[in-house]
Formats: sequence, structure tokens, C-alpha cells
Amino acid sequence: HRGTALFDLDRFAEALKIFEVVLAREPGNVSALIHRGNALIKLKRYAEALASYERAQALDPDEPVAATDRGVALTLLGRFEEGLACHDAALRLKPDLLAAHTNRGNTLVSLGRMDEALASYAKTLALEPEHAEAQFNAAVTRLCVGDFANGWRQYEYRWKKKDVAAGRREFTQPLWHGEKDIAGKTIFLAAEQGLGDTLQFVRYAPLVAALGAKVIVGVQRPLAALVATMPDIALVRTDGDVLPDFDLHCPLLSLPLAFATDLESIPANVPYLWPYEERLAQWRERLPQQDGRLRIGLCWAGSKDHLNDHNRSVPIERLAALLSVPDIDFVSVQKDVSPSDAAVLEQHGVLQLGGEFGDFTDTAAVVAMLDLLVTVDTSVAHLAGAMGKPVALLVPFSPDWRWLMHRPDSPWYPTMRLFRQGTIGDWSGPLENLRAELTDLARRGRAG
Repeated sequence: HRGTALFDLDRFAEALKIFEVVLAREPGNVSALIHRGNALIKLKRYAEALASYERAQALDPDEPVAATDRGVALTLLGRFEEGLACHDAALRLKPDLLAAHTNRGNTLVSLGRMDEALASYAKTLALEPEHAEAQFNAAVTRLCVGDFANGWRQYEYRWKKKDVAAGRREFTQPLWHGEKDIAGKTIFLAAEQGLGDTLQFVRYAPLVAALGAKVIVGVQRPLAALVATMPDIALVRTDGDVLPDFDLHCPLLSLPLAFATDLESIPANVPYLWPYEERLAQWRERLPQQDGRLRIGLCWAGSKDHLNDHNRSVPIERLAALLSVPDIDFVSVQKDVSPSDAAVLEQHGVLQLGGEFGDFTDTAAVVAMLDLLVTVDTSVAHLAGAMGKPVALLVPFSPDWRWLMHRPDSPWYPTMRLFRQGTIGDWSGPLENLRAELTDLARRGRAG
């Protein structure tokens, strides 16, 4: 019980130690083995978690929770069909096991089988209509297939998820749901979730202002100065700042629901973010002179804390074929670079600037002077797209919902091209296609 309490407090390493104390005393404690596996999953030690679940199953082959949790570990290890079989086995043992229906849906999403995933989530919701995880996962799956009408409404269930709800700001002022009679009102639009989310959805601020409201936007500190370049925003506030009086509030990612956004009505007027002239002057001398050569930015990894980082980030070694294309000056805009990645960049003559960026005004200035940004799904992709810069986005087989399915373009960012994995975990196809395009771009650059 102490271990599960620590787990619920997100103190996973401490919880793991407690479960291992229990197992030292009672090696056959199936519940402790399952909980140990859950803690290991949170610590991203997936192979060890799998072993813990398998040991639980060996002790009790009829334990359905161990079966579906084993499926979770297998899915995270990229063994999707085996994971799916585990969820099915769990449901044969206990057809009303909510976790198994939901986990099965998650594995089907990883396989790109979105309709089947929605059917699995629906089975969870038939048993427990307010199941937050199933509601949220169904929402992002609907958004991914372009069902915005249902997806945005269901996406409001994010506030019932522990990890999202923990960051919610509570206000006494009423929540704005899209009513049009806000002329003369002051509204506070609050950032939530990641930097990329803020960069993508702050685009709605001018639309709110066009309804006659005074708009105050609250964003993360690294974005504050950049967001202040947007028109029609009266005030930008960040973490710890005192807020002035306001009448209404709305979280940024609820704005598509408020505006009933569908695929045809996405507000995609870019640019809506701009660099500062003084920052352009500061960084201009650091960039190589072009002389017919292209300047191409690189960002190959997102935050390691992101749940899907193992799918969306690309090992720097995989970019070697791109870096060998002649007549291109590559510039790293990656903020955090490991020593081993830095050595690869140095070997290929890549100019490393990202580590010197103070905030996103620096990133924006450098991106503004690039011919193209090659990036994975991270905040810099949203920045470049919001600035109307050409972007080549590397997208995993099962994409984040905002990139939709199968399309080579993005309705959110008109200057973005998507290079998608054709099979799970295989970057060779998109990287080969991108290398061919870069080679052609460099040739045309030489020709003026």
C-alpha cells in the first residue's frame, strides 16, 4: 500500500524500491510483481517491466491484469502484434476489464488501425462512460482521422486526466465556450501542455480579438517575448506574473472547440509570429554566407520526458546521409545536444547554434534566416510553421493527432511538408526521400 501511494504521487523510483522490498519477502506476490512492472514502465525500463509481468503470469496464468500489462510493455518495446494478443488474452479471461479494452485501443493506434482503436475505446466507455483515459485517447484518435466535430468536444476530457489536470489553472471568472457576445470584455487565454501546443494554438488570439474582446495571453516564459510580436494581443503574461482584471478565460487548446474548427476552417494565415530585428542582427553574422549554398536547420530530437519521444526523435547517426549532401550549410537549432551527438555534428561540419539560444526569440531569428528547417515533431517545427518558413517534418508511422493520417501536407502550416514513415520505426524511406529533395534543392541553389 505504501508503494502504490508513492506511485500515485508520481514518485516512481521510490515506489519501485518498496515493491522490491515486498518481493524480497514474498517472491510469489503477484500483485507486487504487477505493481513493480507498472513502476518500471513509468521509469521507461520496459524490458524489465515485461519480465516482471511475465513472472506474475507464470505464477498465475489466469490473472488478466498481468496479461494486459504485459501487452503494454510489449507495445512499448515495439512488439505490437504480441501486445495485441496479450490484450485479447486478458479479455478472454475478463471481458469487462476496462484497462484491457483501453490498452488494446492504444496498441491499435500504434499500428495505425484507428477505426479498430475507436471500437476498443467505445467498449471501455460502454462499461464506464466517464473513463477519462478512454475518452481522451478516443478524442485524439478522432482528431488524427480528421473527425474534428466529435474530437474537439471529446478532447475536453483531458482535464479529467491526472497529468493534464495537475497543470490546470483555476479562475473564478467564467469559462468562455465560444459565445460571440464578448465585445468590450477582457479575456485571458491560458497556455497549457507543451511549448509546441502554445505555438500552434496561440494563432486563435487574433480571432478572439476580432470579436471585440481585449485579449490577454498567458504563455510559458521562453515564449513570452516571441508571442508579444503577435498583433491584436493587448498583454502577454507568463509564469508568476500578476494578472490584471479580466472577465472570461479559455485554455488555448479549447479554442478550436469554441470556434467549431473543422479541416476547412483551420486558421492558417502564416506568418503569425515574427523575429525581432535586433535578434536578426545579432545572429546574422554567426550564419555562413550563402553564395548559392542553402542554409538548412536541423532539429532531430524532442524532450526526453515526452511519452512518445522514442518514436518521434531520430538518432543523429541516421541523418548522416542528409549531412553528406553537397553545397548545403547545415545549422543545428537543437537546444540540448549530448556530447556524442555534438561529435557527429562536428564530424560533418554542422554549425551548432541551438545551445546558445536564450529563449525562442533567438530560435526565431536563426530560423528566419534559414532556407529550410528539417525537424522532428517538436516545438521548433511549430515555430517555423508559425513563421511561414519552409519545413520538412519527419513523422513517425503512428503520428501525433495534429499531423493527421497519410497526408504529405499540414492544414495547420501551409509551408510544411511531411515525410512519413511507411512502416513502424523505419526512418529509411522518409530520409531517402528527403535526401533526394535536398540534393535537388542544392542543385537548383547552385543554378541560382
